Amino acid sequence: MRVQCVICDEIHEIPDFSPEAKKLRNRPIHTYMCDECYERVTEKTLKRLETGNFEFRRGNHSVEEEF
Repeated sequence: MRVQCVICDEIHEIPDFSPEAKKLRNRPIHTYMCDECYERVTEKTLKRLETGNFEFRRGNHSVEEEF
């Protein structure tokens, strides 16, 4: 299955019967992000969290409320 990365617009090939391909076929709202872009976003998010100026919201509460 040919897929295009949302961030860098590179076209990649993934196996047709992989779980990721199934998600993309059955739910069009899911998007593909290549491994390089995924790692870059993860690293930058972790750096922002370390600064203390970034509020990471997940669900109905923030991380600061847990501590």
